[in-house]
Amino acid sequence: MTLNVGIVGTGWFSHVHADILSRMDGVAVNAFVGSSLAKAEQSALRYAPAKPYENVEQMLDQAKPDAVYICVPPFAHGDIERRLVERGIPFLVEKPLGTDMEEPLAIAEAVKQAGLVTSVGYHFRYADAAARAADLLRGRTAGMALGYWMGDMPQVYWWRKQEGSGGQFIEQTTHIVDLLRYLLGEVDEVYAAFAQRAMHEQYEGVTVHDVGTVTMKLASGAVATISNTCILPDGGQVGLTVYTAQGQVEVRPDKLIVTEKGVLTEHRNAGNPYERENEAFIHAVRTGDVSSIRSSYADAARTMAVTHAALRSAGSGLPVRVEYGDEVASKTR
Repeated sequence: MTLNVGIVGTGWFSHVHADILSRMDGVAVNAFVGSSLAKAEQSALRYAPAKPYENVEQMLDQAKPDAVYICVPPFAHGDIERRLVERGIPFLVEKPLGTDMEEPLAIAEAVKQAGLVTSVGYHFRYADAAARAADLLRGRTAGMALGYWMGDMPQVYWWRKQEGSGGQFIEQTTHIVDLLRYLLGEVDEVYAAFAQRAMHEQYEGVTVHDVGTVTMKLASGAVATISNTCILPDGGQVGLTVYTAQGQVEVRPDKLIVTEKGVLTEHRNAGNPYERENEAFIHAVRTGDVSSIRSSYADAARTMAVTHAALRSAGSGLPVRVEYGDEVASKTR
């Protein structure tokens, strides 16, 4: 029996998912919704027999998808998720969950009440590097971690607006925050310093910070610092290094680097984390078995709580306790 998937969003990443889904046995991308019907039509042409729809309601009524992928900018979240929860339709949503905390917590509660299968696109969790790092760190005491997302400014209008993206720490660096939680556990308190240094002078209408660093106290007693910038002209670095008494464990997008007693060992990722992420979600939709999903909506809301606390700290200049909303967001591991 074919499992039909609808996709909300027509950007590059919606096509990454659509390409993977189209290669899976028994799965069909049968619907696209875009910010305009024209964009939905362009995307649908690439994935027969997909059809374009003007809005989410029309897609749900006519295409009747078994599951939906949500690949929209941060500011566009909320109504889409609520409509899917109301109809009991499983969904995979790309990070972040929004630009503030109120809506994600309300949606997390609704998802919990509905017992709905959900997944969030924290693909680092599905990489070989993260899995191997988790195994190594299980028998070690982590002292501290240093994370970083250093790059350029994405050239889409909404990203440079605070109300559009939530800022770099919420929109991009959330991957590193989530990886920190995945490997070392929950964050209790953050102290952040953000600033505008260059991008507001190079581009019109920039309201996001372009540099920032966040110091964190973890529930385990470990400490961490995660920094980011989007002022670089090109290139940069992305990753997380954990320091232990046995040496250091560094997770990068493409590999794991382990350094012990002066000996450096690299382990390259073998599988595609995006494919694994999709396979885990589709398996869960078909069977109800969510054990392979490494980031549910509830767990992703906890990562959002950390990044949003950092934004509040940067605004106040004071340390901020992370408020997870435990009554609605339960851990998945």
